[in-house]
Amino acid sequence: MPAIPADCLGQSRCEYACYDTQALCHFLTNEYQDELHRPAFPYKFKFKFDACPNCCVASIARSDMSFIGTWKDNIRIDQDAVNKYVENDAAYPANAGAHKGRDWGPFDLEKEVLALCPTKCMKFENKKLAIDDANCTRCMHCINVMPRALKIGKETGCSILCGAKAPILDGAQMGSLLVPFIEVNADNDYEAITEIIENIWDWWMEEAKNRERLGELIMRQGFQKLLEVTGIKAIPQHVSYPRTNPYIFWKEDEVPGGWDRDVDEYRKHHLR
Repeated sequence: MPAIPADCLGQSRCEYACYDTQALCHFLTNEYQDELHRPAFPYKFKFKFDACPNCCVASIARSDMSFIGTWKDNIRIDQDAVNKYVENDAAYPANAGAHKGRDWGPFDLEKEVLALCPTKCMKFENKKLAIDDANCTRCMHCINVMPRALKIGKETGCSILCGAKAPILDGAQMGSLLVPFIEVNADNDYEAITEIIENIWDWWMEEAKNRERLGELIMRQGFQKLLEVTGIKAIPQHVSYPRTNPYIFWKEDEVPGGWDRDVDEYRKHHLR
């Protein structure tokens, strides 16, 4: 089955676009023509490109490798515009006037923005909106509701997620974050991105069973194996929830000095 690309309109139409989805999609389509038409893959492999976290093509749920636009600096805040929203200025309709013609009542910043923030990282005091950007998950809700007051950051790029699929063997699953942030730079022919893709393909074509999607291989061999084959170091963003198993298993090459030294140290201090 082929590698299938799909993208949103990106910078051609969207003010929230963090990278040029059409350029990256066009490049990868041309770069991997052989894989598109004469695939040697165990099963189908889908690329999807979203220019921002609004995910208009739902790449996080529908592709083996999704590229979702994001930024790594702070959300830009126009405090005067925030107060215009709070004061229900007619020139500043919430949700960019998307519900025009229906009476939803006066805009309530606390109820419609602050209380709906998934990490509760926002507060409004003394007519100033503050955002704890270190805890912001880039859900875009606040930006969508108050587009004239809040804008995406200036240091833009994308996150790379792997393993999403619809039900086949183990049921539906969402993509797992592999690269939290990577610059999308056409000047070097997207070299950093193609290196990640090809490392994953080499592992998948070598290890996957027939008709096994990438997400199913990750479930079978573990996310740690995906990090090993891509050469990416484990970071807190890779953890979906705290582990429940109290035991930690180490490989011999991960223990400085080898097992013998550690066994001797243990006996010395604990088996007197």
